[in-house]
Amino acid sequence: MGLTYGYDIYLRPQNVAGALAALTELAPPDPDGTPLHVTLPGGDRLTLPFTSDFGSAPVDCSGGGTLDLDTTLLFGLDDAVRAYADRPGYAPAADGRLEVGYIYATVRFTSAHHPGYASMEFWAATSAMSRLFERSATVRETFTGLAAAAGGVCCLFDLGDGSPGEVCWLAGETLRAPIGGRRFPDVDTLVAAWPDPGAG
Repeated sequence: MGLTYGYDIYLRPQNVAGALAALTELAPPDPDGTPLHVTLPGGDRLTLPFTSDFGSAPVDCSGGGTLDLDTTLLFGLDDAVRAYADRPGYAPAADGRLEVGYIYATVRFTSAHHPGYASMEFWAATSAMSRLFERSATVRETFTGLAAAAGGVCCLFDLGDGSPGEVCWLAGETLRAPIGGRRFPDVDTLVAAWPDPGAG
C-alpha cells in the first residue's frame, strides 16, 4: 500500500465558501473544462473548476455531510518540485508554477475534531506525490497560505496512517510541531488552542 500524505485545514463553517473560492485561484486555467456546480449548507452556490468523483454533475451539500473533489493545483518551484517534475509530461505553467497531478480533497462541514469547525483535507494521489508533500517548502506554503486566506485556525500535515500528524500553521503562526510533542501532547490540547468558532 502506498503513502497517502496530506494537508488538513480547519476553519469556521461560514468560511468554507471563501476557502473554495481561494482554492480555485490555485487551479490551472482550463477554458474547455466542464465546471462543477456546488450548493453548500446555507444555500451558497459555487462554480468550481474541479470534478467530484471524476464527474461534473451538480452536487448538493445543502444538508451538510461531505464534499469530495478531484483537484489539480499549481505550486511554486523549489528543489523538491523540480525533482518531482524531472520526467516526461511535466512542464511549468506560464507563471512558473507546476501542476503535479490529481489531489483528492474532502470538505467536511462538521470536523471530527470539533463540531463547531469544518475541515478541508487534501490527499496526495501517489507515493511520489506524498513524498513531495513532505519535502517541498512551496507545497507546504501553498496549503498554509490557503489556510490563512480562508480564515482558518489550523493546518496539519497528515501522514494518513492514523497518527496525529504535525501542526504546520496555527492562527497565523508557522510551525513544525508534532502532535505528541511538548507543545501539543495530544489532539485535544491542539483543539483547545482554537478560538471559539462562534466568535469573530
